[in-house]
Amino acid sequence: MTAAVRPVSVPRGYRFELVKLVSQWRIRLIVLACWIAPAVFVAAVSQQGTLPVDTLFGRWMHASGWAGSLVVLGFAGSWALPLLTSVVAGDVFAAEDRLGTWRHLLVAVRSPRRIFAAKALASLSVIVLLVAGLAVSSAVGGLIAVGNQPLIGLDGHLLSSGDTAVRMLLAWLCALAPTLALAAIGLLGSVTLGRSPIGLLLPALVALALQLVQMLPVPVPVRLALPGYAFISWNGLFANPAQKGPLLTAVGVSLVWAVLATALAYFLFVRRDFTNVAYDGSGRRALTAGVLPLAALLVVTIGLFAVSLGGNSSGIDQAKVQRSVSTAFAHLYRLQTDELNRPAVTEAQLQTTTDCNKGGGKLDPVGAGNDWRCVVTWHLPGVQAPGQAIYQLDLTPDGRYMADGDGPKEVNGYFLVRTPVGDAPNPLWQFDGNVELLTKG
Repeated sequence: MTAAVRPVSVPRGYRFELVKLVSQWRIRLIVLACWIAPAVFVAAVSQQGTLPVDTLFGRWMHASGWAGSLVVLGFAGSWALPLLTSVVAGDVFAAEDRLGTWRHLLVAVRSPRRIFAAKALASLSVIVLLVAGLAVSSAVGGLIAVGNQPLIGLDGHLLSSGDTAVRMLLAWLCALAPTLALAAIGLLGSVTLGRSPIGLLLPALVALALQLVQMLPVPVPVRLALPGYAFISWNGLFANPAQKGPLLTAVGVSLVWAVLATALAYFLFVRRDFTNVAYDGSGRRALTAGVLPLAALLVVTIGLFAVSLGGNSSGIDQAKVQRSVSTAFAHLYRLQTDELNRPAVTEAQLQTTTDCNKGGGKLDPVGAGNDWRCVVTWHLPGVQAPGQAIYQLDLTPDGRYMADGDGPKEVNGYFLVRTPVGDAPNPLWQFDGNVELLTKG
């Protein structure tokens, strides 16, 4: 009497696929690098005299141990995470094609559905482990090298150490959403393109294309509809109050892309002909059942955002820029006042206002550019004459700007200020800010 063959369960298949992944030398090396390299990098840079001031929060790496993790997050969203998803998810199915082991795996598991679930879950687990390593390692490196000091947010507000830690954790969790979207695209490419190297590189290529589009002056509905926007919009967490609208929208869009791309990969995988050992991609089916549905999702999402937002502008106008610069300057002026041991003053007492123009007043004050010029005016209690300071702004299409002080020299003309205990960084010399694209001017 022949005993019935019991199918391999998904948990057992998942353990098998996870062991296969972590047994590869390149995966082990990547895991090790993600858990060690960020700490070494942050600790080393934090001890240097020159900081990466062109990166978000890079100028504060000497002042707070939490800044280094956010610098790593900015780099990871642009380069590291897309490459990691390519190596893990982009190769998880294609590896079986290269090795010619599909028939052996099907005989052992007896279900393409369970094979897909096990491989998808195993790759997801490894990717989450890599993201966690980047977050934990960079934070530990910064705290050891610099310490657990408060961090200055994008509106100039001083965030406590505990508040910064919570916001940093939320930022990394939000960045996981577009990472999952790229991983799902990697699964789709691995299923449809077989042994082709394009399948392995697909998540990185898609991420590069998304990054290039985000650098262009595209309308807000297009920017929000792209699955990689959460790699940028997390910076809204470091304002007070937090700019949650763009971030929650971006996370939701990324998760929709992740679900759809995974469903498409599953649909194509379970209908594949595994008897063809020379299989090298699905050809026309990859286009009709892979690319076209994602393109349709992008078009529909852009249309919905265009209708709900009621326009197709860049989201950057004069009123928003002036309000953002005024808020940041007022907070930072208080920090400078404390450094110089001057009488305390509140933001309400300063009554800060800002007048900005673009191109010397010759251009419409809307959109991105490095030709914004702002004159900040404030008042001190008991002083009749108002104070004024000039800033040159380099404003990017995603709403982030760097304000460079252009006088007077005693306010924002020097990198350092003389304090009663020695020289200290001048918070008003240069500062980063953010314009929320979804608010009305």
